[in-house]
Amino acid sequence: MYAIRSYYARESDLKKDLDATLRARGELGEEYEAALIESFLEKVDQRIDDAVERRVRRQLAERQMAAARDDRSAAPTDSWGERFGFGIVSLVLAIPLSAIGGGTGRLPGLLAAWAGIVGVNVVQAVRTDPDIFRRRKPSPDDDREE
Repeated sequence: MYAIRSYYARESDLKKDLDATLRARGELGEEYEAALIESFLEKVDQRIDDAVERRVRRQLAERQMAAARDDRSAAPTDSWGERFGFGIVSLVLAIPLSAIGGGTGRLPGLLAAWAGIVGVNVVQAVRTDPDIFRRRKPSPDDDREE
């Protein structure tokens, strides 16, 4: 409702400016006509610029709000359940892989199977926590004697 009132108020102001320009032309004469028209067109141009700027700001704000809503609603990809499930599946698949690797390749086959299992789990751990293998920085509590 405010937008409609605001629109009519701007239209009313524009009509008043046009009336004032026409009265000034009548009082000042045709020699000032170009300056008066230019002044009126600058006012119209400014109103158009203001309207476009308001629309752009509103659309930008709407996009930012939509992006903020999407960020909040996104579920974390590395939940505890996902990590636990990956560990369980890894252990379950380790049994047949160990049997196949040990049965066909003896000790080297068994070691290759377990190297693959450990490798997959290391990649998963690094994906979910990239700082997992970096050195732990000492905390102020480490220097405290008990």
